[in-house]
Amino acid sequence: MDLETVEIEARLDERTTYPFWTFNGRVPGPFLRVRVGDTVEVHLKNNENSVMMHNVDFHAATGPGGGAGATSANPGEERAVTFKALSPGLYVYHCAVPPVAMHISSGMYGLILVEPEGGLPPVDREFYVMQGEIYSEEPFGTAGLLTASYDKLISERPEYFVFNGHVGALTDHYPMKAKVGETVRIFFGVGGPNFTSSFHVIGEIFDRAYQLGSVTSPPIEHVQSISVPPGSANIVEFKLEVPGRFVLVDHALSRAERGLAGYLIVEGAENKDIFDAPPNENASGH
Repeated sequence: MDLETVEIEARLDERTTYPFWTFNGRVPGPFLRVRVGDTVEVHLKNNENSVMMHNVDFHAATGPGGGAGATSANPGEERAVTFKALSPGLYVYHCAVPPVAMHISSGMYGLILVEPEGGLPPVDREFYVMQGEIYSEEPFGTAGLLTASYDKLISERPEYFVFNGHVGALTDHYPMKAKVGETVRIFFGVGGPNFTSSFHVIGEIFDRAYQLGSVTSPPIEHVQSISVPPGSANIVEFKLEVPGRFVLVDHALSRAERGLAGYLIVEGAENKDIFDAPPNENASGH
């Protein structure tokens, strides 16, 4: 695995930018996928234009710091760590340079899947979604380049909640798309660093949910929402029976007013035996 830590100014919403710290220039970092028993060799390079030291802590690794100590790199340096993937499951990875919460809230988190022997059951589509918080000095909605707030971070008062790094990531820019009759799997994680998510897809029921990312325990079935704490993950699967726009939320719904929403757009034939909704001029934006 090759990871590069890159500090970039990027768009947070239509009128706002933010100084993100990233793995490979993206938030969340790349989705990594290995098989149980694999030996994983990680090369982490800290971009020469960085200001901060960075590293990576793999929750999938068995060893001190999850590899954070071995991979701590100053700007322009490259470090490496090797670990054996002993336990199947879906795991978070993140930067662990102090203050750890600041590195995570700046965007330095991602997921690594350790597949069981034989892999996961086949589905038609897979999606990668992570929830995070952004702590800015400026109030929510302020235009221009924002400044990270350490005081708000340690007092747990985020200005923004986001899916996949920025407001509108999964609505305006990269909505998830599928078709009626398909089965989808969402790898869902919470980078945090502080808030638990009550992940819910409005208008859908999860056929299976693999709690805390365990792929060796039997999944729970037919559930409306899942609870995912910071630094953890879950896998949900469900079949799409009817078309429409299904909204991803954290059911702590005030967070939707601070940027947290996504779309799953499903195309295909209607099935009025399952859902029949005549047009209604009073309908909300859902």
